Amino acid sequence: MTNFFKVVFLSSLYLIFVKSTLMAQEPVAPIIPKQLSIHQHVRTDDYFWMNERDSKSVLDHLAKENDYTQAYFQKLKPLQETLLNEFESRIDPNESSAPFILNGHTYQVRNEQGKDYVKIIQMEGSKESLFLDENERAKGKSFYELADWAPSPDNSLLALGEDLLGRRKYQITFRKNKDGKFLKDKITDTDGSIVWANDNKTIFYVKKDVQTLREYQIYSHVLGTDSKKDRLVYQEDDEKYSVHISKSTSQRYIFIHCTSSTTSETRLIDANDPSGDAVIFWKRDKGHIYDVEHHENGFYILSNKDAKNGKILFCPGNEKEKSVSEFVPHDQERLIESIQVFRDFLVAEVRLNGLRKIEVIRFDTKERSYIEFSEETYFTGLGHNDDYNATTLFYSYNSLTTPSSVFRYDVRTGERSVWFRNELKDKNFKSENYESKRIWATANDGTKIPVCLVYKKGTDLSKAPCLLYGYGSYGYTLPDVFRATRLSLLDRGFVYAVAHIRGSKYMGEYWYENGKFLKKINTFTDFINAAEFLGMQGYCDPEKIYAQGGSAGGLLMGAVTNMAPYLWKGIVAQVPFVDVVTTMLDESIPLTVGEYEEWGNPNEADYYWYMLKYSPYDNVRKMDYPAMYITTGYHDSQVQYWEPMKWVAKLRASRTNQNPLLFDCNMDAGHGGGSGRTQERLEIAKEYAFILNLEGIEK
Repeated sequence: MTNFFKVVFLSSLYLIFVKSTLMAQEPVAPIIPKQLSIHQHVRTDDYFWMNERDSKSVLDHLAKENDYTQAYFQKLKPLQETLLNEFESRIDPNESSAPFILNGHTYQVRNEQGKDYVKIIQMEGSKESLFLDENERAKGKSFYELADWAPSPDNSLLALGEDLLGRRKYQITFRKNKDGKFLKDKITDTDGSIVWANDNKTIFYVKKDVQTLREYQIYSHVLGTDSKKDRLVYQEDDEKYSVHISKSTSQRYIFIHCTSSTTSETRLIDANDPSGDAVIFWKRDKGHIYDVEHHENGFYILSNKDAKNGKILFCPGNEKEKSVSEFVPHDQERLIESIQVFRDFLVAEVRLNGLRKIEVIRFDTKERSYIEFSEETYFTGLGHNDDYNATTLFYSYNSLTTPSSVFRYDVRTGERSVWFRNELKDKNFKSENYESKRIWATANDGTKIPVCLVYKKGTDLSKAPCLLYGYGSYGYTLPDVFRATRLSLLDRGFVYAVAHIRGSKYMGEYWYENGKFLKKINTFTDFINAAEFLGMQGYCDPEKIYAQGGSAGGLLMGAVTNMAPYLWKGIVAQVPFVDVVTTMLDESIPLTVGEYEEWGNPNEADYYWYMLKYSPYDNVRKMDYPAMYITTGYHDSQVQYWEPMKWVAKLRASRTNQNPLLFDCNMDAGHGGGSGRTQERLEIAKEYAFILNLEGIEK
């Protein structure tokens, strides 16, 4: 053997050794078969044991997975650091929100360089004062989230709803604003929301079921009393429903909302009489979803009764249903998403041909007008508007190419002005250097699927890698918004796209209905068809398509990976809901029963067999899988940690190639990931580094 061939032979042996060593480092989960039987069908789950929270076997295996992932990302540290530096160069470390008016006072939320959490500043003319410092509240804690903060009507007190664990179980405490001292009152295990009565001493809050974490009880608490003796105002016993609370813009009523995915019911409490009973507005009627807004002359109601896309009704009193009149009729081409009522006008957020618009209806002239926008795809939404007597309206606007701005709109004159504009720290950034557009892919059944994309001008699209994002559940429509961090992909030649697939309400209520229950697979095939269209039409390189989604969007990632593994070069699945059948059969798992109205109840045979067709965990099989980066939080209350944990174990045992398969479990986080902006940006940098590395991009 010549020296040359000896070198080649030894090099080959070395590479085989290295590869086998790396392969051996992958965590291998113990197989403990458990048979699950229903509808005369038996499934064998080899990793059912992973639901034993806090057991040594679970914690040990999670540690191995995290060590393996950490070792993989160690080599990508320079790229992650580069990305983080880019984020810092674009985003002002002292960035702030738009000022907003609450209870007659003006506030602004501000970041501060070197701090993970925000400060809330109170602004009185040219005078500013620190109102609340989240950094002080988070000190010494591995996780912190401020869910809600609510000044009392007279602004003398502040109520705070805070999560210190990441499991979305919030405690409520109270501060005297004059001296900053906290009262002894403390309420635990709430959903974090707070509504004050008008007496400045009574609050209403929501309690969760300890086992299922369903919001099901409304309590009132009087300051200075024992919270254990708080009055139970309302309890929802039907497990398909959850409850939440709000207050009318008029400040006259406190609303108790009982909602499922298909039906709602509202109760009213006089905010001037917090000890009074909660009175039903309209009794629940299966399939009827309505939302009530109070006006001094009566009530305006957004209702879907005989109006799939919504209509607006007027009722002079909650017990005078017969005198209901139609204020805005139903339009099958226009979805009414929400309404808010002021003394002189009503404002509605509506969706036409997929694009959201803001409609203003004056009570004096009956004139209806839209606040119009010129870009092809964008996002707009109402800002904070709590002054019932206001004649101006605050709304936000941004797009895939344009950072967010808040505008002030004069309802009487139609004039609008910039109230606040979010500027990037990087003064070289120009929106006109990027291009966004909306295209229409064709689904298997001929339906046109809207896909919004953005890229840097000059990019050769036919050779560009693409990151396609999707969700498609619960009727939630992804907003087409600007992200400063995303520029790190666009500047490296990526196309970023959002597929507005069925299961959302982008094209109206029917768009949602055709992506749920026994039509759920439309959601997945729409996403696959969108990816195919992007590649075939030259909007990207068809060999370089990446997909990303979280929670129900993680279910989407699991389903499309099983259904079309050849399409994806890489997958990022965040807190993915992937063990659909087993989870939906276990009513002890948080939120399961309420989910029947989204996915169906697998205790019924038709739903069971249909779910089994797409459940990602149940459909893992022997085949080549794309590179995958899967994340979760150990304290996640929405999707339990063991779902992605089981999925990864089964993928490892089944895949027939050696593409990267990484599982990252944040032991201090919940459904929304880690807390604080440092952790948030680090998570984005890891996702981007994973994708860029697969593209061979090291800088």
